[in-house]
Amino acid sequence: MMTPTIDRVGPTREPGQWPVMRQNWRELLFVHWAVPAEELRPLVPPQLDLDLFDGTAYVGLVPFTMTGVRPVGLPAVPGLSNSHETNVRTYVHLAGRDPGVWFFSLDAANRVAVALARGLYHLPYYSARMFLEREPAARPDDGRPILYAGVRCRPRPRPASYLIRACPTGSIQPARPETLEHFLIERYILYALANDRLYQGRVYHKPYPLQSAEVLTLDESLLAAAGIRRPATEPLGHFAAGVDVKVYALERIA
Repeated sequence: MMTPTIDRVGPTREPGQWPVMRQNWRELLFVHWAVPAEELRPLVPPQLDLDLFDGTAYVGLVPFTMTGVRPVGLPAVPGLSNSHETNVRTYVHLAGRDPGVWFFSLDAANRVAVALARGLYHLPYYSARMFLEREPAARPDDGRPILYAGVRCRPRPRPASYLIRACPTGSIQPARPETLEHFLIERYILYALANDRLYQGRVYHKPYPLQSAEVLTLDESLLAAAGIRRPATEPLGHFAAGVDVKVYALERIA
């Protein structure tokens, strides 16, 4: 069971303030492993608590692509507004409230976006060469596998790379509250740390159009670069075709 006192539906509702940015997230693959909490605890700021499901912590590897990234009120800029991205993350809360995401790393193919995100959002972004391609289906009634790949360029730690081939399966439906899928995927709060100061950011989008996903190939060193030992067990896979996202200003937590 999840911690019952944490409100997990409230953060999914649209905030009352104005967003500062819009983004479109597409072709999202969510790959998760159950990891002992004691292995992740030293890697997360002490101000935050690990968020557990049935007493277990999870680490996620999430590749996707972004389009239409632009400040509110401005048009997208060719060459700057689109980028592949992959993050390594776990789940946290702040003293029993505001369940969110702690990022160990975010690799992106757009150097300008990496610089801005590091400076403005205090997030551990890395510049990378990245690739994402939908493969043709073997038969008309088959799903179309997707190939995700990337190699970190700078800064360290390196080596850090991944090659994942996965195929969406099953029906499309939003994750139901209180399920493991909702716990892992419906996250609208992020945390960042800079100069020992903790910050919180929010996003909003409609619930993910979620499908199960079969992970066909997995070769990665992003978790090891973050100091995480990847379990030998098969990962849990999910896929979402995409959501349109509003991003809100980062706020310092007193």
